[in-house]
Amino acid sequence: MVDFIKKYKVIFISIGLVIGIVLFSYLSIGNISNRFFSKKESPKTGPIIDQAGQKTENIPLGFEQYLVQPMANVKVYQQPVKVKGIYVSGWIAGTKARFDKLLHMANTTELNAMVIDVKEDRGKLTYTSTNVALAKEVGAPVNMIADINEMMMILKQNNIFPIARIVSFKDPIVSEKRPELAIKTKDGSIWRDAKGNAWMNPYNEASWQYLIDISKEAAQLGFKEIQFDYVRFPTDGNVKIIDYGEIGNTKTKAEAISEFLAYAEKELNPLGVDVSADIFGIVPVVKGDYEKIGQDLEMISKDIDYICPMVYPSHYANVAQNGVGQKVNGVLFKYPDLDPYGVVYNTLVLAKERLDESGAKAKIRPWLQDFTASYLGRGNYQVYGGEQVRQQIKGTYDAGLEEWILWDPDMKYAEDGLIKD
Repeated sequence: MVDFIKKYKVIFISIGLVIGIVLFSYLSIGNISNRFFSKKESPKTGPIIDQAGQKTENIPLGFEQYLVQPMANVKVYQQPVKVKGIYVSGWIAGTKARFDKLLHMANTTELNAMVIDVKEDRGKLTYTSTNVALAKEVGAPVNMIADINEMMMILKQNNIFPIARIVSFKDPIVSEKRPELAIKTKDGSIWRDAKGNAWMNPYNEASWQYLIDISKEAAQLGFKEIQFDYVRFPTDGNVKIIDYGEIGNTKTKAEAISEFLAYAEKELNPLGVDVSADIFGIVPVVKGDYEKIGQDLEMISKDIDYICPMVYPSHYANVAQNGVGQKVNGVLFKYPDLDPYGVVYNTLVLAKERLDESGAKAKIRPWLQDFTASYLGRGNYQVYGGEQVRQQIKGTYDAGLEEWILWDPDMKYAEDGLIKD
């Protein structure tokens, strides 16, 4: 045996070297792979094409086969999407049990979209991984959605059209930390509304840029539409003591809001996202900037892709409030909350007629009421459920529109008002 080993010593040494080289290469590649694909350093990525024909971003090159496929029972729809959506707050989007329940509802009904808070009404961003410098500087990011990229992937896998809700000028965080962006009083101090909230000044183009920076990041995350809420001047509180400066004497509020939205459209359109704006439900019913908040129907609709009037029947004046009720399209509603079909239909007919006449670019997609306005008092409201939701949807369709979004601040939507898939 010893003679045999000595005779073939060179062969054994060569085999050993080969085995050693193979093992060393394997371990080295594993270490390199672990380093490059660690959480601290992202791999190179590239787009692939998913089942709906859309690009799927941020998949490591060579790892496309590991992409989780959409659920078998999920509908695939054509672009552009005819939105049938619901509102989802940042906290609910970040709470797995609640979010999964809403996903299941979307997968089993006609729903196909979610409007999700990116920047909510208290000025907070709903995720902490932002790269927007001013947001980080003022401490706006909050860990509501722990992993927003994962959430976006889940929405994509379930064919849910993602809309980013950006609360605009109502922003107590930035206004307090950067007072040069805030609405001021005549004595130069920060103005606050009836609830103590400071607002960014819509005349100040520096405040515009903050909103656009957040919106661009939302587009990069994968949101397909940027929806500006509170895209207006404040309504409550002592507005008589506000001093907007010289510009407030030379430019109307409606011009300021219209110019902001035109700028948003110009900046965001190249990123492939739509731009929409929420407006009061009364705006299509009255002429001009009736509320003096910068929302003139024709002006606010001329540059963007969608306007979203909040046509909640509970928000129209009733007899108990003004002794008359609310006239809409020639019809008097003494108790608007009791006639969801009539209020929605007549408001949207007016809105559609006015935009058709003006040649405005925006399409109309209303917010519909899916909550009970018990605060109106006995006799002035009704409990809202599936029947009332369906009446509003029918009013939307009968007015010649195809899209809608449901609003419930508690996000407990009346599923029995939705058509099953």
